[in-house]
Amino acid sequence: MSRALSSVAPQWWDYTTLDREILDEAARLKAEDLSALSREGFQVKFYDTVEDFYLAEALEYINAWQQATAEDPCGICGPIGPTEQLPLVARLVNELNIDLKHCHFWGMDEWIVDGREAGRDFPLGFAKADWDLCFSRIRPELLMPAENIHFPAFDTTEYIASWDRARCAVIQGGQGETKHWAFNDPVKREGKYADNPPTPEEYLQLSTREVELHPMTLIQNARTSGGGVVQNVPTRALTVGPVQTWKAEKVSIWHPGHHDNPFGMRLSTLMIGKKIIDTSVPMSLLALHPNVQFNFLRSGIGECSVEMH
Repeated sequence: MSRALSSVAPQWWDYTTLDREILDEAARLKAEDLSALSREGFQVKFYDTVEDFYLAEALEYINAWQQATAEDPCGICGPIGPTEQLPLVARLVNELNIDLKHCHFWGMDEWIVDGREAGRDFPLGFAKADWDLCFSRIRPELLMPAENIHFPAFDTTEYIASWDRARCAVIQGGQGETKHWAFNDPVKREGKYADNPPTPEEYLQLSTREVELHPMTLIQNARTSGGGVVQNVPTRALTVGPVQTWKAEKVSIWHPGHHDNPFGMRLSTLMIGKKIIDTSVPMSLLALHPNVQFNFLRSGIGECSVEMH
């Protein structure tokens, strides 16, 4: 039986091509149902205040970096979105006098602008945001060496190699409206994927790479970071791949409630919890990772009910 066309972007795969029963089941979930989807290898946590939520997210950086030694360099792969934890990370490092000389950081993704990775002067740039919100706020004598800070570049060789030079304790991110982590979006509905999206086995073989972004991802980034000015959002980007994600000991996803919507947060939780794996929902692949945690700000979970505005 042929799959449905996307109701938002017919040239692409996305979650609207799933069986209606899965979508309807996700929409019915209450907050307590999300918690009940925890299982071995997948934990769902709730935070009751904004302060607790972002402090817990910041502490994942600290906990990862405190494991690092000369013999066992260690780090974290971090997102742009959410970003509220980043100044807290810098403050904790400074207040606790944490020497980061054996620590590593991997940026998850970066825009492609004028045929190469965005520079530190690009207003929407992810490296720029990490430096402005975190690294430039850490006392210089505590900051890790520049060669231990890794951002994806158009030539991905060095970035990919860096994942074998240090242990990644956790890859931390948010969730996009296409149910992506980093920029692991669904693919276009063309060529060999005209009738079906990639198999999970095919998708998991993807490494750090250049991607064309799903239209929903462009709109989301314009909404969350650029006041809706979509013409300023690049259509292509570099992203950490599943290959690198599976090198991380833990995948930690943070849901404050303003990146994806109530339905989207429910859908990915349902699919991972019940191991419903379909690459039209890239987050569902995390059902195959041995250690995944979803973190929800309770006030951001919302409801899947009609409320006219």
